[in-house]
Amino acid sequence: MLPLVTIYNAVSLDGRITGFNADVELYYELASKWDVDAVLMGSSTVLTGFGVKPGERLPESEDAFQPRVRDPEDDKPLLVVPDSRGQIRVWNEILKMPYINDVLVLCSRSTPQEYLDFLDERYIDYLVVGYQQVDLENALEELNTKFGVKKVRVDSGGVLNGILLRKGLVDELHLLIHPELVGGNALNSIFQESNLDEGETPIKLSLEGVEKIKDDIIYIRYRIFNGMFK
Repeated sequence: MLPLVTIYNAVSLDGRITGFNADVELYYELASKWDVDAVLMGSSTVLTGFGVKPGERLPESEDAFQPRVRDPEDDKPLLVVPDSRGQIRVWNEILKMPYINDVLVLCSRSTPQEYLDFLDERYIDYLVVGYQQVDLENALEELNTKFGVKKVRVDSGGVLNGILLRKGLVDELHLLIHPELVGGNALNSIFQESNLDEGETPIKLSLEGVEKIKDDIIYIRYRIFNGMFK
């Protein structure tokens, strides 16, 4: 059984996720009110957020190599990150984020054993799902059955969003639309995927709500008709 999956993004009026003055405080203020069990974030988004390059390491304390004591009363969400190529090496810093209670890395059978050892040494939990790349549908099923995850918020860029949408794994799309136009030819929209093949149809959406929040920012919510590309 799959959890409920909602993509959440701050965008410009023309659908860009960079190049405009996003109201980050408003974004996380709204996100903090969500009742979710896990946050799914792409590895590139994590690297960008921490200002590090793939494979780059930061100094680690001895605590990084010790088992963590988890508070059973902590209801903050689990951070889930697909990283089958082993690009993220700053998990000790990631664990300091105040709005998560722990992390889970999604790997595949192609993930280097060296990276799995790296995670084990730091007591970072991981799932191996998929062969050459992470099988996101299988991963979501495992999150539900093994970790009790019923609701997932996706905070990521267009690549991970695109994969999830094309595979029919997304139930809702929530956007904070900012009153700015970015333009340009850069691939930085919320939905980055290849063009439709003959016979394929666009993903259908059903409007669930529209609300003007502040400074002409619109919060819009859509329900997605899944299965378009299965």
